Amino acid sequence: MDLAERDRRSNRAEGLVQDLADRGVVAVATSFVDNSGISRAKAVPLDRLPALAAWGVGFSTAFDYFRFDDWVAAPPGGQAPVGDQRIVPDLDRLVVLAAQPGWAWAPGDRYAQTGDPYPLDSRLLLSRVVDDLAAKGINVLSALEIEWVVSTGADEYVPAAEGPAYGLARLANASDYSRDVLTALAEEGVRVEQFHPEYAAGQLELSVAPESPVHAADTSVLVRSTIRGVGVRHGLRTSFSPKVDAAGVGNGGHVHLSLGRDERNLMAGGSGRFGLTDEATAFAGGVLEHLPGLLAVGAPSVASYLRLVPQHWAGAYACWGLENREAALRMVTGSSGSEEWAANLEVKCFDLHANPYLMLAGLVAAGAAGLDSGAGLPEPVDVDPATLSEATLEHRGIRRLPETLREALHAFVSDEVLVGAFGEPLVEAISAVRESELEFFEGATAEEVTAASRWEH
Repeated sequence: MDLAERDRRSNRAEGLVQDLADRGVVAVATSFVDNSGISRAKAVPLDRLPALAAWGVGFSTAFDYFRFDDWVAAPPGGQAPVGDQRIVPDLDRLVVLAAQPGWAWAPGDRYAQTGDPYPLDSRLLLSRVVDDLAAKGINVLSALEIEWVVSTGADEYVPAAEGPAYGLARLANASDYSRDVLTALAEEGVRVEQFHPEYAAGQLELSVAPESPVHAADTSVLVRSTIRGVGVRHGLRTSFSPKVDAAGVGNGGHVHLSLGRDERNLMAGGSGRFGLTDEATAFAGGVLEHLPGLLAVGAPSVASYLRLVPQHWAGAYACWGLENREAALRMVTGSSGSEEWAANLEVKCFDLHANPYLMLAGLVAAGAAGLDSGAGLPEPVDVDPATLSEATLEHRGIRRLPETLREALHAFVSDEVLVGAFGEPLVEAISAVRESELEFFEGATAEEVTAASRWEH
């Protein structure tokens, strides 16, 4: 980033200040998501926005080694306290926060003190892998489903949205709160496509419109922050954890992906199974092939594997199928006549402990590798894989995905495609954070893991 670019950013921010002031904004926060999935933020008073936009604000390089509980899984050699980076807001994504009066927020990109892109920044990584695919004439649209629970308890989980799973009664009991969530998101420009009570006690879910992967990740961060902010105003505590109650089903973070070329949805109208084009088949095949390693970024915590079990609609088997909610990859075609705009691939095995930028970068990199190699897809699975015999599973090549974070981490560091896309420094940092969490929870019960991670994300 040279001086001319800094001047451009400063001038643009200067032009925003008066309008933001007129809307009651007194401070602007910018944030990035760390390798444990926590959004870390810094803020400046509104009059400092031009300086923030041009020069950013400092963050220690140690933040790439932060564990979910704020312990620093320090890199070797005693370098944790040494070094700095600058986080610079993306003004294209600046939004006035409806649930936090007086505040605006923008996602940030991190740069070295030299002005060069910071090599461990996950948002810049996602931008790069998306741009690489775009250079081949292919664009990706994505959206992340958000599942969460609200609680009246301070530490223990006490469901605040009472009523049966998917029940109208639960919607009525959480009516004012749900209205305020939807109103706040609308004010922030988020396009919510669906909102409903979910399966677990006190659980809700919403789906948003698809966007480019970087913007989809930004929206995921914004939506969760807004939901949490509305909860605070209602005196409720919010959890997005994959396990809020050790006996419950937990929160997922399903990812929807579609591929396009020249305004055409490549997930529909092709000669492949369920209308997939050859390119969409290869992309999906690449994702399926690399799913074991992808779990280290998509299901990145010990708690993730308490959720990722068969017959919980979590996608615990490495297979795909049409509208099969027990397959890790669920093909969605939409109703007859809507395929051209509705067809997409849903990744069901991920959760909201994930850094959405890392998760989407991994998916795009895996899909791109499938395109390069001309990957195929096995026969789709049209039953619950858990009901098949071991012999049938083996014959059809259907595998359980990693059952522990340790297994997923091993698959990740052994995956040449993912390591090549992320780069060794980022892989080292991710590994250090995962190893630290594994050490922290060694010997812990499911209840202890659940309690320790319930309110952190």
